Amino acid sequence: MAQGYLIFHLNLAFSSIKTEARPEVISKCYWPLLELAEHTGIPIGIELTGWTLQQITLLDQSWVDRFRQMLENKQCELIGSGWTQIIGPLVPYEVNRWNQKLGLDAYQKILGITPKLALVNEMAFSTGMVDVYVEAGYQGIIMDRDNVRLALGLDHTALSTTPTYAQGQEDCVLPVLWSDSILFQRLQRVVHGDIPMQDYLAYVQQRLHQDDQILPIYCNDAEIFDYRPGRFSEESRLHPEGEWLRVQRVCNALQQDCALTWVLPSEALASNLASQIKHVAQLTSASQPIPVKKQAKYNINRWAVTGRDDLWLNTMCHKLYQSLILKQSDHEEWRELCELWASDFRTHITTERWQDMLLRITMMLQHGQNNFPCHEVNVDVIVKPTHSIHQVDILKDAEGIFWTIKTAAIHLVLNVRRGLAIKSLAFVSHQFNPILGTLAQGYFHSIELGVDFYSGGIVIETPGERSRTTDLEWVQPEIVQDDHVLTITASLSMQQNSLKKVVVIDLMREYIELQYHFDEWVRPLGTVRVGHFTLLPEAIVYPLQVGCINGGKTREWFVLDHSVNHGRAASTLVSSTAAFGATDGSFVITDAQGQGVNFSWDPARCAAIPMVQHQGSQHRYLTRLLFSLAEVDDTTRAEGRLMPFSVMLTPG
Repeated sequence: MAQGYLIFHLNLAFSSIKTEARPEVISKCYWPLLELAEHTGIPIGIELTGWTLQQITLLDQSWVDRFRQMLENKQCELIGSGWTQIIGPLVPYEVNRWNQKLGLDAYQKILGITPKLALVNEMAFSTGMVDVYVEAGYQGIIMDRDNVRLALGLDHTALSTTPTYAQGQEDCVLPVLWSDSILFQRLQRVVHGDIPMQDYLAYVQQRLHQDDQILPIYCNDAEIFDYRPGRFSEESRLHPEGEWLRVQRVCNALQQDCALTWVLPSEALASNLASQIKHVAQLTSASQPIPVKKQAKYNINRWAVTGRDDLWLNTMCHKLYQSLILKQSDHEEWRELCELWASDFRTHITTERWQDMLLRITMMLQHGQNNFPCHEVNVDVIVKPTHSIHQVDILKDAEGIFWTIKTAAIHLVLNVRRGLAIKSLAFVSHQFNPILGTLAQGYFHSIELGVDFYSGGIVIETPGERSRTTDLEWVQPEIVQDDHVLTITASLSMQQNSLKKVVVIDLMREYIELQYHFDEWVRPLGTVRVGHFTLLPEAIVYPLQVGCINGGKTREWFVLDHSVNHGRAASTLVSSTAAFGATDGSFVITDAQGQGVNFSWDPARCAAIPMVQHQGSQHRYLTRLLFSLAEVDDTTRAEGRLMPFSVMLTPG
């Protein structure tokens, strides 16, 4: 028997909804949702954050009373979310843990219910988040199926190949109830009047014949029916028939024409698990370490390095997080941090709400200003030596292009003709075999890779200005030594701005640091990517692995056994497709023999996002790690700041 389920996502913090418009949203969207369940008898899953539930309680207690009664009568099912809609793979584990705890407390206090299922916020999933949900007590999660299948290379196979359980870390597993981006977008389009009813019903019939007999008919926002927040100038007009009436008409047609019966989400999950072979798997891959919902233009960078000023906002939240960890803060301070880390501040947030958020950030920063740790090397205090440099050899080639710095721990060659690009870096623990550096033009025989691939550089692209700027220019570095630290500093101009680039070398340890100081830079309407660290294939035993923490407790590992290019544009308006969270500011690349490079940075100084490129060409591989400070998508606005970025390199 064909079955279907409906899950509606309620979010009064939706970025484009003005504060004063929230009662209107409750009236036009949330009441009709309950009435849909009452009038049709269709059981509906309703997912909302604890914060949204609290706001509805303050604005319309009668809605909460009706919802509670319908939950008791099993006309609806509560789906968990957290206190706020946080993008879990982008925030530290402790923040995720507190977000779930505060959300569950709110559900229990207001509704007297603890939900069994959690919907992954914005369907932004990582393996580490499974452990977070298990620890919170959830018995299953709801996640987008299309992008998980893409991540696992299953997009051209039968749906029966899809895992039924998500593998976490530390032996955690959770059953998965799948959402379907195409299905929920098709329902939106028929309700908005963009496609005919018969076309929609024919598509559902087709899916019933080729798919499982339990379809996720809808799993998305409630605020898009009979309400338009004014996010885009090209938003569709309201359907004159009334869109909630059309939702009801569509559901009735599915019952009559497709013989579809309706079940609660938890019933759908139980039925799926009973009828399918248990298939446990990690739901991520190196090409898609953090799958999200919908098409490729909708990816994790949407909340990381786009928006009004995502890089600065995430950096400030990391700064506040480090302060709260140090002073063992109470519930209210964690609640405030969870609210500031909510996804909606990072997309199409209204000006009034953005300004309010800035005030809240300022107040928290002032309150905890004495508790912030400091990890960054301060190059300004390094002075010229009064004695000769005896712990390091500095050699220059005949043309003064390549500077070789040798210590007991590292051998480093810098290219002063190319803005202090790294020609080679070798550590003593690797027997001084260079691990990363520059691959010269001609290394790869394919014209697709027929350029120089440098390490340590900066590339800024502003499509609107048809401009591409790099730091690959002649520089005149200044060398300074203080005790056991050597610094090499170069200044250059980029896009009418001043950039200071610093290489810090520890003369005693296997350690170098690259610093990029953007003095008074405004974020361009484009991409800003730094590092571009290129591995040297001759030093590597394949396959490679990369590892980092994406919102969980421990590091996740990904094998580079297929092509990966996170910085590839999804469209002319969206500059990238994927990235890692690296929520503790560390990233590791290692080969089959355990040799590699550790990269570490302080996200409370600059919450940069690591991206990987891995591409084969005639038995040779191009593998690069870069850090993004800015990307472009539909949320990007002409404002924001570039934060100084420092990254430390040590042997893996």
